[in-house]
Amino acid sequence: MTLNTLIHNTTKNTVTRLLSFVSCLALAGCTLTEIDQSNDFENNGRDITSPKRDTLYWQESLPPGLPMPDSSFQNGLAQQISYLNRIQEKDYLLDNTQTSVADLKQVTQEISQWLKDPTHQPELVAHQLSGQDQRGNVQITGYYVPILPVRHTPDDMYRYPLYRKPSLRNAEDRFPSREAIDFEGALNGQNLEIAYTSSLVDNFFLHVQGSGVVEYENGERKLLSWGGVNGHAYRSVGKELIERGEIDRADISAQSIKQWLRDHPERQQEILSTNPSYLFFSEGPEKPVGAANVPLTPLYSAAVDPSVIPLGAVLLAQVPKLDAYGNLMGHEFRLLLAQDKGGAIKGPGHIDWYQGIGEEAHKNAGQLKHFGKVWLLLPRHSTSTKLIAQ
Repeated sequence: MTLNTLIHNTTKNTVTRLLSFVSCLALAGCTLTEIDQSNDFENNGRDITSPKRDTLYWQESLPPGLPMPDSSFQNGLAQQISYLNRIQEKDYLLDNTQTSVADLKQVTQEISQWLKDPTHQPELVAHQLSGQDQRGNVQITGYYVPILPVRHTPDDMYRYPLYRKPSLRNAEDRFPSREAIDFEGALNGQNLEIAYTSSLVDNFFLHVQGSGVVEYENGERKLLSWGGVNGHAYRSVGKELIERGEIDRADISAQSIKQWLRDHPERQQEILSTNPSYLFFSEGPEKPVGAANVPLTPLYSAAVDPSVIPLGAVLLAQVPKLDAYGNLMGHEFRLLLAQDKGGAIKGPGHIDWYQGIGEEAHKNAGQLKHFGKVWLLLPRHSTSTKLIAQ
């Protein structure tokens, strides 16, 4: 079955879905309450004609065809297989859908065979994620690995530390908040500093990205990888600035947030401290790695909520296509690899799409904030995969 068939079947239901949408508007004002207000901007890519569902996953009656990836995907898939081969067999209960590590391995085998022989029809079923609004709309943001100039020791300019994770003396103790660490010196004197940057704002965005390349004064470069978090709840600074009326929701992006913070140095503590979550780093391998501890593949790796999408899963995604100014032009289908997670990625309404290293990746990641759709690919024939009766 081809992708065109999926698109055709979807189009046939447009009238029914539109009637459902009109009814929802008349009875409940659904578009005003189904998504977070900060994501409700013009041309956000959301399909408001899709019917609602009350389960986490919705099994498609027919599997979509798969978009052919480029050669870099095969390297990412090999890393996916490596991850699945080293974790223990277990089941995943995902609301109405149950699967297992064995199922995820079977998916990679089917796709590997298809890549070697495109005439092979993968025996897969697509399970659509319910999304932020239970209509299948998943917000797809982007992340990247920055290159950040640093110093081994602090000076007048480079004076903002990047930290390793501290140890707790007692199990009941709690790590300090962002405000306590960045503005009250809660980690001073513990020899946890890895490097020093010239900007607290750059540190904050490195925390959001989860990893980055640092370049020391002697030209030496090191990769800093995710080294744990302080356990405090994540709060979006972008959402905070929208709610305070500082940035219009249609203009929110990593770039606009960073510019606002630099334009208002006297308010940095006030705004940054609204997000008490704090990320620690470890000096990792040469290539950026995700939570699955495998190297990330630009434009194919994704950060997910593992309670919704298991690490090691292969996804089909309808991702946003943007112009040079960040305006949505449409969507395209792409295979993604669930290889990472993040403090801001919670629930079925959000995934983070890895864009790569450096400034071009930075620009692309900063503009992504639009809705798309996501399908979890599972084997057609399996003893563990099933849709649980409601």
